[in-house]
Amino acid sequence: MAKLNAIGLDQKGAEQLAGLLNDLLANYSVFYMNTRGYHWNIQGEKFFELHLKFEELYNDILLKIDEIAERILTLGHTPMHTYTDYMKVSKVKAAIGVKDGKKAVQQLLDALQVLLLKQRVVLNVSAEVGDEGTNALMSDYIRSQEKLVWMYQAYLGK
Repeated sequence: MAKLNAIGLDQKGAEQLAGLLNDLLANYSVFYMNTRGYHWNIQGEKFFELHLKFEELYNDILLKIDEIAERILTLGHTPMHTYTDYMKVSKVKAAIGVKDGKKAVQQLLDALQVLLLKQRVVLNVSAEVGDEGTNALMSDYIRSQEKLVWMYQAYLGK
């Protein structure tokens, strides 16, 4: 019989999910700092519009970072918490010196694609191990981010 953790999930499944969530946490953390940088450094014609949108986005990302870290703890594991660790595993790379709005939005779209793919993997694994809490979280993230992709693509005229 499988050994269960405090919330009744198979410990091995919870450990696998915690690893996937830590990877997701790293990607979100880099995405967060990139978005802060876009907010601070954006210049040009659409400054006011993008400045506000980037602030809205990084506030949302910050909430997700906290939810992911707390979910890792709920699963009985420890969330990563250093940028050194994040940079080792994150597929989202640090954006440096981006001032152009269209370039920033394209980088946001690229990062969202990474996050969506990773979240779908977490969603599948959480379904396999019967972790409805993680499953619901990923489902909510995916739904809202798919809409963001549509909106940012429309902004770029794609």
